[in-house]
Amino acid sequence: MRTRVREGDRDAFAELFDAYARSVYNHAFRLTWDWSVAEDVVSLTFLEAWRLRGRVDAEGGSLRPWLLGIATNVVRNTRRAARRHAAALSRLTAEEALPDIADEVAGRLDDAASLAAVQQALQTLRRPEREVLALCVWSGLDYASAARALRVPVGTVRSRLSRARRKLAAAAERREPRPDRGQVRDGRVVAARPIQEGNR
Repeated sequence: MRTRVREGDRDAFAELFDAYARSVYNHAFRLTWDWSVAEDVVSLTFLEAWRLRGRVDAEGGSLRPWLLGIATNVVRNTRRAARRHAAALSRLTAEEALPDIADEVAGRLDDAASLAAVQQALQTLRRPEREVLALCVWSGLDYASAARALRVPVGTVRSRLSRARRKLAAAAERREPRPDRGQVRDGRVVAARPIQEGNR
């Protein structure tokens, strides 16, 4: 597959898309929390993969980490473009405010309250920490694959993930437990602990 991708085999890219488009989409959504932007990221990721196909090593395993690394960079570029666009719009005199699509996105979800809590907790993380969390915990990459995807040392991945976990645990502790959730111990409600990552 790597050789075929390097050589620009269109059938190989079709197979690559079929195999990993959903994974790229999920990763993009976890970084952006926007369904529409995630769809754009998928398209841009595979266009960029086609452009960068010559850089694929002939030897190696799955191309998923490579694609997720490209998607991470696409999200960064998309955010920069969105900030520039927002700055340009703020300089214009708008007759009416642009509609906020957050309600539309939340309306598609079964548990908007849980999503809001997760988003609030994730806002405590810096961008590099969110990226490592998305790759290692949500996308299931091991430390070495995440390091290759982000082009950083494995130790950097470990330290960023450790910081992200500490911050999320602290955010979860600050959140007041709801009386209808959690475990009751000695008459007190104990908030559920965060899900622990498997063997990494």
